[in-house]
Amino acid sequence: MELLNFIFRLGVLFAIYGFLWGIFEIGLTLLRSGRPKTVFEEYFIKSVKYLFLVDVTFLFCTSTESNFVSEYHLLLASLVLLTYFVGKLQRQQNQLAMFQMMSAMNSKNNRFILKAEIIVIIASILLFGTLTIYPAYASNPISLWFRTSITDIENTVIIGFVFKIIGFFFLISMITKMLNAFMYLISGRPFIQASSSFQTFKKKKESDFDDYEEVE
Repeated sequence: MELLNFIFRLGVLFAIYGFLWGIFEIGLTLLRSGRPKTVFEEYFIKSVKYLFLVDVTFLFCTSTESNFVSEYHLLLASLVLLTYFVGKLQRQQNQLAMFQMMSAMNSKNNRFILKAEIIVIIASILLFGTLTIYPAYASNPISLWFRTSITDIENTVIIGFVFKIIGFFFLISMITKMLNAFMYLISGRPFIQASSSFQTFKKKKESDFDDYEEVE
């Protein structure tokens, strides 16, 4: 039960952090006067976002009163973070593949770079590992502000309830992804087979192409 409660709390944390970061990105967009982000800006902002999320998550594993760090919570948080980051990467890859299949995205406007995504994720996980060795570096003004703001929003009656609903669905998503990973390691097949309309569309396209080749 403690395991589920911890993942649920992380889901609430991630949701509120994403909300606060979204406000920050709106401010950046206004400062750019609507100018599209460059590839460098895209990954610089994402790097900062992920690194502060890791920092805030580490602080979440620390007792506010005694600065006690739970090794069990740190291990679990690292697994949840890795699953979360990889899940976002896979979702971006699926969206990119879907747009390319539908010919709706110009390659010049594509800011997705797999190598850069992997580097950002690795750097974030390495930071989490570094903070376990040097926990004092986690207590910076920005991360502490995020933690305080997240706690205040979570304790708000109406808005906090909305984010707790998001946290519940995050819990279900994490359990599903971890079960898939566990079953894949054991049997080579995921616990739940993905069967989206995009995959059906992709298979249909591939089969149509194969038929064309045979006729020709």
